[in-house]
Amino acid sequence: MGSPADEVRDRLRGVAVGLLTPFDDSLEIEYDKLADNAQSLYEQGIRTFLATANISEYHSLSQDERIGVAETSVDALPEDACILAGVGGSTANAIELIRGYDQHGVDAMMVMPPDHTYIHEQGLLDYYRELDAVTEKPLVPYVRGFDPSIDYLAELTQIDGVVGIKYALKDAVKLGAAVAAGAEDVVWVDGLAEPYAVAYWVEGVEGFSAGVSNFRPEVGLALFDALENGEWARARELRNACLPYQNFRDGAGQNNTISGAISVPAVKRGLELAGLHGGQVREPIRPLSPAERERAAELYERLDDDIERLIK
Repeated sequence: MGSPADEVRDRLRGVAVGLLTPFDDSLEIEYDKLADNAQSLYEQGIRTFLATANISEYHSLSQDERIGVAETSVDALPEDACILAGVGGSTANAIELIRGYDQHGVDAMMVMPPDHTYIHEQGLLDYYRELDAVTEKPLVPYVRGFDPSIDYLAELTQIDGVVGIKYALKDAVKLGAAVAAGAEDVVWVDGLAEPYAVAYWVEGVEGFSAGVSNFRPEVGLALFDALENGEWARARELRNACLPYQNFRDGAGQNNTISGAISVPAVKRGLELAGLHGGQVREPIRPLSPAERERAAELYERLDDDIERLIK
């Protein structure tokens, strides 16, 4: 058996599913439904789980709730599941979360994109080193929301505890250059879900985070197998099957111009349509309108037909 770091690297070479946080009508967390979702996804073949991730509404959770979600995820899943828990914010807050997660046995820390208004690449590297110093668990930085240099990305891979990079920038050329410049034992993960999996695989990613695979994991698992086996035509077909619902997720919603505003409620609607638990969303996210809920159902039916056609 390899080291814990090697085991996390191995699990990053696959489909990483986000565990969304089910809220009831009072916007309280329904931990039992979170556990049910995790167990159902495990039974369908998923082994890598992102708890308290962006799609889990990380920024709308308190520190205690984040730790509670991570604890629930660990307790719900067998030992061979790999659970990455999101940490972020100030150095002190991130360290507090890491120590809380360590007590409950998460496998790795996914360090959230910086939410500071002003950032410096060398300062960010110092931030990761500070977090690395307080835990033996591996780190997986989530790169999103700013435009780092290739040198920065390469230096990030050199930090001792970093075993993977979740890359969520729409720049394949930078990705390829960073993979070439970075440490060989770091696993790069496509953080933009199925639509970018084919192109980013060519540039060196070895896994991807889920989009529609959050509620229909079989399509993500089939896509990963096709990529791993070099079945490019099949991979493109599976990717294309995901696009209509994924494009819907990019929508701004009503009375709003910011793209992606309906991303989380769209996935929660997908969970419900798949027989899993979705639930309400917390502000500043808004629920889907009745028309958007109907459109999600139409796109889900189309996705279901494509999965039936493509996956035997």
